[in-house]
Amino acid sequence: MAMESPAHSIGIVEPQTLHIDEPLALDCGKQLAEFDLVYETYGTLNAARSNAVLICHALSGNHHAAGYHSEADAKPGWWNKCIGPGKMIDTNRFFVVSAANLGCYNGSTGPGSLNPETGRHYGPDFPVVTVGDWVRSQNLLRAHLGIERWAAAVGGSLGGMQVMQWAIDYPDRLAHAVVIASAPKLSAQNIAFNEIARQAIVTDPEFHEGRYYEKGVVPRRGLMLARMLGHITYLSDDAMRAKFGRDLRAGRINYGFDVEFQVESYLRHQGESFVTRFDANTYLLMTKALDYFDPAYATGGRLAEAFEPATARFLVISFTSDWRFAPARSREIVDALVDAGKQVAYAEVESDLGHDDFLLTMPHYMNTMKAYMSRVAAEVGA
Repeated sequence: MAMESPAHSIGIVEPQTLHIDEPLALDCGKQLAEFDLVYETYGTLNAARSNAVLICHALSGNHHAAGYHSEADAKPGWWNKCIGPGKMIDTNRFFVVSAANLGCYNGSTGPGSLNPETGRHYGPDFPVVTVGDWVRSQNLLRAHLGIERWAAAVGGSLGGMQVMQWAIDYPDRLAHAVVIASAPKLSAQNIAFNEIARQAIVTDPEFHEGRYYEKGVVPRRGLMLARMLGHITYLSDDAMRAKFGRDLRAGRINYGFDVEFQVESYLRHQGESFVTRFDANTYLLMTKALDYFDPAYATGGRLAEAFEPATARFLVISFTSDWRFAPARSREIVDALVDAGKQVAYAEVESDLGHDDFLLTMPHYMNTMKAYMSRVAAEVGA
């Protein structure tokens, strides 16, 4: 493993587990009698406990946002480019908390965990969870850590939805809300993509109605197809053209149905590698949470009214090449916040890579984030 220099790296980090033995009521009408939240922290909490930043992860993320779990790790955490000493979210100034959402794979309690009431894997019995449920569980973590108010909550895509929910549900617990490449609710097209992905999984012969753990198998084909479909939506047409064009893997046409184009090879690799690090039941849960998110549902579709309780100041960022959550969706958020009389700054970043731009460090994006987070740090004396 080629680790960063000590001046720019968090280094080796160790996940921690908070066990909650009190019931958590869920939006679906069910409850979790007890559960674990797995999380990591980076940086140091100041004496006033005022410099804490919450990282909310997207669909395929988890608690491991930065640093390495061991020197043998091939890759660091999923947002390592943006979290660390001197980076956009500067761990020299902030105490950063990243938690795995309920239902997650290889982290907090989810379908792959043992149900204490049955001694079996939850599997399909794990209840459907929502963004609101995640925020309520994260609030328990906040209280456990002795943090009165987050200096900021930051998230991209599905993570941005959690940030918005935080601002609405716990206005006194959040000073700044940073919403990146997100939307106030999914479009019909996005829900359609998610449904095709779910159908690929549940129709896999190895799915076994979600009880594949007990069969000792994995619905590899379905999960692979779901990831391939999702990955296409995370990249722009320009990015795929620039990276692959119509390049042939063997340099010639073979007139068959095996891999011929480089883009086919790339997508299969992405799907195959995803199967080794993700869970099919979790994919179903995460995409449903995306589908259900709609804070304006309770206010008859009036988003500005939904934002009325919020007291946080907002930074909203979009990317021009993101067609999954296009800039127009971010402007819906901004317009609603303005109509609600909230303080909001908006940046539309020129880019060519698509939705996954929020994971990277283009200069405009990086400078915007660093400037905003520097102001947040100054407010709390960090």
